[in-house]
Amino acid sequence: MKRAGTFFLLLFLLCSMTVCVYGDVPTVAARGAALIDGKTGRLLWEKNGETPMAMASTTKIMTAILVLEQADLTDTVTVSKNAAHQPEVHMELREGEQWKLGDLLSAMMLRSYNDAAVALAEHVCGSVEAFCGEMTAKAAQIGAKDTVFGSPNGLDSHLSMEQHHSTAYDMALIAAYALENEEFCKIIAQGEMTCSDISGKRQCHVTNADRFLKEFQGAMGVKTGYTNKAGHCFVGAAERDGVRLVSTVLGSGWGSSGKEKKWTDTKAIMTYGFATYRPYRAVEKGTDFGEVKVLDSPMESVGTVLAAGYEGLFSEEEKESLRLEAVLPEEMEAPVKVGERLGSAKLMLGEDTLTEIPLLAKEDVPTFTLGQRLERLAAGWLTWRRFPVR
Repeated sequence: MKRAGTFFLLLFLLCSMTVCVYGDVPTVAARGAALIDGKTGRLLWEKNGETPMAMASTTKIMTAILVLEQADLTDTVTVSKNAAHQPEVHMELREGEQWKLGDLLSAMMLRSYNDAAVALAEHVCGSVEAFCGEMTAKAAQIGAKDTVFGSPNGLDSHLSMEQHHSTAYDMALIAAYALENEEFCKIIAQGEMTCSDISGKRQCHVTNADRFLKEFQGAMGVKTGYTNKAGHCFVGAAERDGVRLVSTVLGSGWGSSGKEKKWTDTKAIMTYGFATYRPYRAVEKGTDFGEVKVLDSPMESVGTVLAAGYEGLFSEEEKESLRLEAVLPEEMEAPVKVGERLGSAKLMLGEDTLTEIPLLAKEDVPTFTLGQRLERLAAGWLTWRRFPVR
């Protein structure tokens, strides 16, 4: 038998003299949009954030992840006929040419070259099909709920929606994962780069197409995208005072107005995020929690402590809705070892579970020794002699 108890968090951080300023909830043109905590992945705001949509060249974020994790930047990539014949935008790679993997990766992320993406995919997995299978599997591993990759470069005219799609939330989550890789962060932060093929006969100079880097304080990058099916898209990240936000806009529009809208949409979302959410340590590791009754021991109960803490981004209103819900056994047999898991506590925000934290035994709880057992038997016998049953 188990009991479920609700323990409300004590708010250790009192409001300071500084008045909190909240951002206006963003109004965006994008068909799908999402804002997440870049460190925990929690969804902070969305507009159709979990609706499957085309995502164009933001696809290349996942391409970069697999390349960085499965290959070496110093590898030599030989361009295939398939890679060389990819549609624009391309860096005019030619069949049989050889380039350093790191150079192709930078060119792909800065200027969205489709031929570079295919060359990298084929180098890592041998074929585009095998690479896309690994992209989809990796997305699921990261935590994406509804993402399928049928292309390493995001070109989608030959693919159905079922074969190639994601959501604004999933793409933000994938980008947040990529940003944990220092090399990825270095690549997307480049303003420009120049490279040449292995022979030194051909040179390529590219500038970063990401305007967000120059137009928003704390911007880190990440990736633009456009196809006729997807419209203008952008996955962006920014960091200020230790707060990292990641946003996605899918389908911000078409034509020159849509191209501009992806930037204004992103800046509106980010401005709202930085004005509204602050870091907050919701619970501390080692905090005392509930007690569990112990049988067959000189100790009547054992206390529990939280095995981990939790810090994330929260608005002031959200802090008031945080609570811990615990499931612990009503009683248990001794012995109990210090640090033994006795139950768990769910950190809840409204009806959403943010995390589940193990509850550990605070101390050792021994069983009765032989001498203690004999003493208890003797005490029970004396009680029986003093009050005989008639």
